Amino acid sequence: MKRTKIVATLGPSTAKKETLKQMFLEGLNVCRLNFSHGGYDAHLESLRIIRELNEELALNVAVLADLQGPKIRTHEMENNGVLLENDSIVTISTQEVLGTSTHFSINYEQLPKDVNPGERILLDDGKLTLEVIETDKQHEFKAKVIYGGILSSKKGVNFPNTAISMPSLTEKDRKDLDFAIEQGVDWIGLSFVRSPQDIKELKNIIAHRGAKAKVIAKIEKPEAVASIEEIIKEADALMVARGDLGVEVPYQNVPLIQKMIINRARLNAKPVIVATQMMESMISNMMPTRAEVNDVANAVLDGADAVMLSGETSVGAHPIEVIKTMSNIVKEMETFDGIYNKEEIPEKNQARFITDSICFNAVRLSQRTEADAILTMSFSGYTAYKLASQRPKAPIYVFTSNRSILTQINLIWGVKGFYYDKRISTDHTISDIKNILKGEGLLKDGELVVNIASIPLEELGKSNMIKLSYVD
Repeated sequence: MKRTKIVATLGPSTAKKETLKQMFLEGLNVCRLNFSHGGYDAHLESLRIIRELNEELALNVAVLADLQGPKIRTHEMENNGVLLENDSIVTISTQEVLGTSTHFSINYEQLPKDVNPGERILLDDGKLTLEVIETDKQHEFKAKVIYGGILSSKKGVNFPNTAISMPSLTEKDRKDLDFAIEQGVDWIGLSFVRSPQDIKELKNIIAHRGAKAKVIAKIEKPEAVASIEEIIKEADALMVARGDLGVEVPYQNVPLIQKMIINRARLNAKPVIVATQMMESMISNMMPTRAEVNDVANAVLDGADAVMLSGETSVGAHPIEVIKTMSNIVKEMETFDGIYNKEEIPEKNQARFITDSICFNAVRLSQRTEADAILTMSFSGYTAYKLASQRPKAPIYVFTSNRSILTQINLIWGVKGFYYDKRISTDHTISDIKNILKGEGLLKDGELVVNIASIPLEELGKSNMIKLSYVD
């Protein structure tokens, strides 16, 4: 069982059930529905196939609904592309026009109010750079071309120095969120997070709807990096979204930001995904580049819970091979002992002190005894997050009567979930789940396991017991 999970974006390349089935079998753990592309009918069909396959294969592959967020783009350009020459002056308008080399428009009406002279504007993933000269604070502003080139239609626009007033949830996002909640997805990705308040707003909507979905904060803005501690506390998980992040901050800063976010998230027992261009060349090629292999390998060595694929699986020519290749890299990296046993002594006199102490000592015990597995009962899933954050070498098997967390915890490093709703006694339950794992071929007679449970069992309380025993 590989510990690091794989997230793959669905699209035209994964439309056939047999393709997705093979991806599941090769190690896919989370399916990402990208609301920047595809209509609801296509997403509904993907959800239907995912759930059928989970039933048929006895898997718990999770669903991540990724909201587009306030993506600012250019409108149409003449000939679908115009040349912006260095040192030329361009007028950028919020009133839609067919773009030329001196005048084009964008899809965000408040921009002339937000920008100020001297601020930079990056176009087409940072390929072109402009600097604001003046703004009328109403409908348009002027900018000087610093680094020019061809600007095509509907290209992304980034503002690394500008405080954008656009809300984190656009009108489109709210409609997509309604759809995602109705379909009972496990995770919702919030794009372009700028502050903890953005996450609070989304979580309030989800809670008001009585939904189970948890929130992934996508870190792709300088403001988010600056407020990372507060964002980690509010979010349920994080994504290092290196595409826009690499445009908005100096590119050389991204690797250290990635390592910092992974480390801080793990210390707070929050899963973290590393995303963007991990196996980009495999959109068309059967083999990754050596640089891509190293990129995936380093994310695993850094301690990421999951690595993510985008175009490689959504529109790529070899979606099954990409999952297989990524799984091979992950498994090889997980032979390195340095990624395991990151114990954190629990902070005393806090609400989860007993559970945290149980998890800390379970991981330490599993290391000292070279246990073959850690088995835990959990209703909320908290124990799974806390155990995984300390990276035990023993696999973590979570048994729960709460179906709503079964697929959700499939994102977490090193965790495999099972549905279990019997509550006869603690001893009976421990014996029973050992037999279930023997039947699954995950445990053998004579192996040593660490059990975590809450006593009394029937109250579904916080974990407060550890037991070390052999499988027989």
